Amino acid sequence: MADRLEVDPATHSVAAGIGGALSMAVTYPLVTLSTLAQTKSEKTTGSKQGEEAQEEKRVSTLAAAKYLLKNEGILGFYSGLESAIYGVVLNNLVYYYFYEALAKLILNRKKKAKNGLTPVESILTGAIAGCITVFSTNPIWVANTRITVKGKGNKMSTLSALKDIIKTDGIKTLFAGVLPALILVLNPIIQYTIFEQLKNLINKTRKGGLTSTHAFFIGALGKLAATGSTYPYITLKARMHLKDESENKPTTIWGWMKQIYQQEGIQGFYNGISVKLSQSVLTAAFLFYFKEELTSLSAKMLRVVRAQHQRAKALRLVRK
Repeated sequence: MADRLEVDPATHSVAAGIGGALSMAVTYPLVTLSTLAQTKSEKTTGSKQGEEAQEEKRVSTLAAAKYLLKNEGILGFYSGLESAIYGVVLNNLVYYYFYEALAKLILNRKKKAKNGLTPVESILTGAIAGCITVFSTNPIWVANTRITVKGKGNKMSTLSALKDIIKTDGIKTLFAGVLPALILVLNPIIQYTIFEQLKNLINKTRKGGLTSTHAFFIGALGKLAATGSTYPYITLKARMHLKDESENKPTTIWGWMKQIYQQEGIQGFYNGISVKLSQSVLTAAFLFYFKEELTSLSAKMLRVVRAQHQRAKALRLVRK
């Protein structure tokens, strides 16, 4: 396990960025299916008092998978991967830098730094880092949602999607869904509080402390609890990222909540939850695994460099 006080926050940040890109590439088809299940609808025709009436029905995860295979092939599952990787790398670079920097600041001020962060300290650190990350990365996720929903046929890059959004909808649209995203800061707070406390327990009870395998499993457990408890807000955030093409589309989070409940019931807030849980848990597990491996490697290299520096310094003193 890499010592948090020994390793620079920037090292944690870069390791998390690389780990996030790798984990996103592995699990992205599940991201696509989850997004489509949250945002896509199909028209169903029924009869009401002798007149035909149409209503929107959200597509299931299975229906989304069949649609992609039939209309776009395997590549359809990777629509928007470019912007997703940009988003997750930026997200992790920002979040982990501020999280680790704040954690290091807190631990340096504590007498028993080896005991790690307390639950309250984890919550405070996660809240600050999460809010900074939301405002830094929201435009990328708005572009990613648009690209994913439109499919591979639009051949739109992240940069062109951002330009198109600004041109057609205004720069404010890049921050659509910021309110639910800020509420979703609860997600990493729950995730990292669970991770930190389980990590502290392992470090206290196991010789050698946390390993990458431990990080894989407790990262997955933390994400399972976090995503399961905040999923309705994840759905709201995805819906708010879409362009309003109808006068009936809500413009506020409360309007979206009311419309989803009226048209789809409670179930509407949980469309695609099974695939989202699978994706987010796997992504988090791989992220923590890769991050721990990369951070540990960086820490070992840092120790070697410092040891060489100390030897060179000692030799200079002897020669004098």
